[in-house]
Amino acid sequence: MLKLPICNSDKEYTIQPTKIIALGLNYRDHVAEAAQVDVKGFSPEIPKEPILFPKTPNVLIGPEEAIIIPAFLERYNFEQLRVDYEAELAIIIKDRCKQVAPTEAMTHVFGYTCMNDVSQRNLQTSDLSGWFRGKSLDTFGPVGPQVVLPADIGDPGNLEIQCRLNGKVVQHSNTRHMIFSIPEIIAFVSTNFTLMPGDIISTGTPSGVGPLQQGDIVEIEIENIGVLKNSVIEESSGRPPIDTAH
Repeated sequence: MLKLPICNSDKEYTIQPTKIIALGLNYRDHVAEAAQVDVKGFSPEIPKEPILFPKTPNVLIGPEEAIIIPAFLERYNFEQLRVDYEAELAIIIKDRCKQVAPTEAMTHVFGYTCMNDVSQRNLQTSDLSGWFRGKSLDTFGPVGPQVVLPADIGDPGNLEIQCRLNGKVVQHSNTRHMIFSIPEIIAFVSTNFTLMPGDIISTGTPSGVGPLQQGDIVEIEIENIGVLKNSVIEESSGRPPIDTAH
């Protein structure tokens, strides 16, 4: 069971969502790099409403735990195996809510944390069912290092966000550059799905996404939250390739 400390408290928060809803293409500069990422569903157009996809709870790991690139991916013989980091601000929902108005959305927030929306690009591109599998492999959702309550976060719509890969800054933006604001996001998600206490909404990533490999250290840092640090491990299988011709 994953627990994170609560900022300015001696208490811990148990991360146990019924669902994780994430946003795609919520930063203008990330929309602009869509062609480079080359993922099914990406386009250079600014979306008219939030683009949602699920991540399943098995993705969740905490600070200092390893992101594991699974061995079975080798069996597909992809020309270039690509698993990407994505720095994101995550919202934790406080209570059961449905069809929340934007003006009331912030009253349903328990707190905020960092999330790395790790993404398997080959599956995102090739799976006929869409992004589901490529976003929900085990360990593909590190969160932490703590949960920050609304009273302590400052303005969540104006936070510096950064990703460092092996100490080098690869993503740097601010949540004010999100296309859809936090109240708009909560309102839209809760219109489509009843939100439950502990549910997580991950708000999208800025430009600069890129691949992870064995031995990498990836750090997500968000202003007033802290640094989420994880290593990367590649499994090795030795099994025969998967025949995708039939």
